[in-house]
Amino acid sequence: MKKILLLFPLAFLLLTMGCEKIDDLLTFNIEDSQNIKVSGGFPLGKVVPLTPLTVPTKSEEKFSTEGTNANLVKKVTLTQLTLTVTDPSSENLDFLKLIRIYISTDSNDKVLLASLDNVPLGVKSINLEPTKAVLDKYIKAKSYTLTTEAEIRKPISSDITLRSDTRFRVTADPL
Repeated sequence: MKKILLLFPLAFLLLTMGCEKIDDLLTFNIEDSQNIKVSGGFPLGKVVPLTPLTVPTKSEEKFSTEGTNANLVKKVTLTQLTLTVTDPSSENLDFLKLIRIYISTDSNDKVLLASLDNVPLGVKSINLEPTKAVLDKYIKAKSYTLTTEAEIRKPISSDITLRSDTRFRVTADPL
């Protein structure tokens, strides 16, 4: 009887660790970069939307490369979103006080993807804080839309181009 009581927790532990290892084998990243243009003339101290950006996902290609397909994807989350000033090269992010980026596939399903409420001064690149949103339907779609809201800290004298680098963690079922 004692052996049975000892074997049960051991078997449970092995099954649990085995499932995590299987998930690790079936987990991969989808990375993408997009340019976001910030035009001059934004009002100071107000959260304003920037022009929405439609992003083709190309996820079917990545799923195929990873030996899976959209029907087997069970979980997608954002693990990283970095914004970097690319033009003009002399600019930094001092003009930006806060930023929120939303993802949607149509006007009825917009969810917060990542945000940063206090953008530090003197930096050219920032990592936004990803939400815990489950993003399966967005990554499985042919395209999604990124909508950005920003609060401007100081006047912008000329257009600024930001590069948005995203990394999504995708876990698929084995069959």
